[in-house]
Amino acid sequence: MASIIVVFPKAENAANIRNILIRSGYQVAAVCTSGAQALQAADDLDDGVVVCGYKFADMLYSQLKEDLPAGFEMLLVASDHVLAGCMDREIVRLSLPLKVADMTDTLEMMLESIDRRRRKKQQKPKVRSEKDRKLIEDAKRLLMERNRMSEEEAHRYMQKCSMDSGTNLVETAEMVFTLMKI
Repeated sequence: MASIIVVFPKAENAANIRNILIRSGYQVAAVCTSGAQALQAADDLDDGVVVCGYKFADMLYSQLKEDLPAGFEMLLVASDHVLAGCMDREIVRLSLPLKVADMTDTLEMMLESIDRRRRKKQQKPKVRSEKDRKLIEDAKRLLMERNRMSEEEAHRYMQKCSMDSGTNLVETAEMVFTLMKI
């Protein structure tokens, strides 16, 4: 699950939001009172949601959004007056006074979106470097020559070895060379 960072200038407000989220079943990775603290916490995480107010001692929400690492979304909690001035379509907004159900429903939607993006990214086949492609082709060629396999058979053999040993195809190709001691 994606991480949640709570950022409000008053520590008491940040702690209250954290407690609400924890009672609602969420895990909060960090509670911060400044934008710099939030950025530092975000750097240690892969992705997540920053739940924040609009103004901190060191920056505004817009500056924080610009500096957040890729993979982080922002949930801005502020008055209607402040939210009217927020033109960034990537920032999700909730107005004060805050309703717990609205916050948890919105947060759930944002976390599901991040999880979908993460799954989609994991499903994309990795692009191999030219060096890795050559290594795999050379290993297949070696299997074809020494074991009288077709290219398809050599490829299937390497795929099966890769799955059985829990390694990727490049590591399997390296093992083929090691075992055949070239």
